Amino acid sequence: MPLPSVNPTTTKAWEKLRVHYKNIKHEHMKNLFAQDAERANKFTIKWEDFYVDFSKNRITEDTFKYLLELADEVKLKDAIKSQFSGEKINQTEERAVLHTALRAPKDAQFFVDGRHVMPEIYQVKQKIENFTNSIVSGQKKGFTGKPFTDVVNIGIGGSDLGPAMVVESLQYYKNHLNVHFVSNVDGDHVNEVIKKLNAETTLFVVVSKTFTTQETLSNANTLKTWFLQSAPKDAIAKHFVAVSTNTESVKNFGIDKANIFPMWDWVGGRFSLWSAVGLSISLAVGYNNFDSLLKGAHKMDTHFKAEDFKTNIPVVLALISVWYNNFFKAESEAVIGYSQYLNQFATYLQQGIMESNGKSIDRNGEAIDYETGTLIWGEPGTNSQHAFFQLIHQGTKLIPADFIGFVESLHGNEEHHDKLISNFLAQTEALLNGKTKEEVIAEGTSKEIIPFKVFKGNKPTNTIFIKKLTPESLGKLIAMYEHKIFVQGIIWNIFSYDQFGVELGKQLANKILREFNNSAVSNHDSSTANLLDYYKKFK
Repeated sequence: MPLPSVNPTTTKAWEKLRVHYKNIKHEHMKNLFAQDAERANKFTIKWEDFYVDFSKNRITEDTFKYLLELADEVKLKDAIKSQFSGEKINQTEERAVLHTALRAPKDAQFFVDGRHVMPEIYQVKQKIENFTNSIVSGQKKGFTGKPFTDVVNIGIGGSDLGPAMVVESLQYYKNHLNVHFVSNVDGDHVNEVIKKLNAETTLFVVVSKTFTTQETLSNANTLKTWFLQSAPKDAIAKHFVAVSTNTESVKNFGIDKANIFPMWDWVGGRFSLWSAVGLSISLAVGYNNFDSLLKGAHKMDTHFKAEDFKTNIPVVLALISVWYNNFFKAESEAVIGYSQYLNQFATYLQQGIMESNGKSIDRNGEAIDYETGTLIWGEPGTNSQHAFFQLIHQGTKLIPADFIGFVESLHGNEEHHDKLISNFLAQTEALLNGKTKEEVIAEGTSKEIIPFKVFKGNKPTNTIFIKKLTPESLGKLIAMYEHKIFVQGIIWNIFSYDQFGVELGKQLANKILREFNNSAVSNHDSSTANLLDYYKKFK
């Protein structure tokens, strides 16, 4: 059964929202709070260790009502059921979308083409656990009998961003292994990592579904060449493992068949950290913490699947995002994590959100005449407050923002944490209220400076307050955004799980690469031809 295909702009709810937007677009949130003492309680969801306050948004109870009606009219419930049922909702590639199965309990029922996939998922999980324990304990050693000290993850896109983000985010839980990530085909990247390695004690994890990705294979071969400068060829079997579906190419590379971890085509790259792609996570923080990450994600899956839409965290966040994107014409969203551990979180979400929903053709194959996708960006607070917050506060653009904070600090420094959380709370309050002309005057500001110190406020934010940064809570948070992506894609009537736009640049890059050793330049625009000629002059 294909996904429902409803042009959102043809729904009754969309028309209600369009009229409603005209009536409230200039309404200040300060007035909405003044009119309703219960507003914060009405627009807050408390679930497990998550406290999600979405009251600081330019919405009323009518807005929320119409957005929920929109979810019903685009048949979101049916779409959720289709995804969890293993139907091929990635219709352009004829694939199921079942990353949720990777974090489900052993007795769960997930089928692809009539085949129960849970047994094979748990076989791979067992293999990850056994391998992780043997490396971390020092039982499995390198070619000179020394235990491993370093792990290098070689991949790009979803084979890099997810594991790299999680390892960074869970650094507090890290064991003695030093985990490095090589992704960019820029040779400077891999060579800077090589400086930190000892061939005798380094494990390499090559992550490539097809084992044909140019960047990954280039880096893998460079690292193999470096490794073989001080190791015999048969040592590759002890120091290199692969996560791939292409068994023959992996074996030809020299990797032992026993060290190949399988992948499935029903798991998209940007949703794959829950699979063997997360092997580097397991190695970095231990299998038990990796398993807790998966269990947290499953809890969010259950919430998303079963919860009523009005208290369903991913659904509510997606609906609010659509409200700003399609009616206020807000083009971007900021994600601000008030934890240095979330340093790579916005970078990770950029791929997940922009690669998924950066589409201009609907599920009927027709061109779209409404906005889809949002630009995602952000940095940790408080650093970001001293950088781009000026534009959010006083610039001309409307930039909705998610603020993510944790009640407890991991290292227990209360003085630092109180200062961090005071900023976390103060910024959303400042963005809500702004500062009036009267308040500026009361501060004794000279007359000519007054206009420059006035803040309009009315800047929307969501506050996602979590008790503590743990593997489980991080799993919940990542899964929350994954489901938000899905809901947005359903509302916008697009396919979120293909990425054909990524392919064209790869094809042209291969063509240009072949021309570097050829004097003729053909079939390029004049700008590209000139640039190619300029580069070749210096080769």
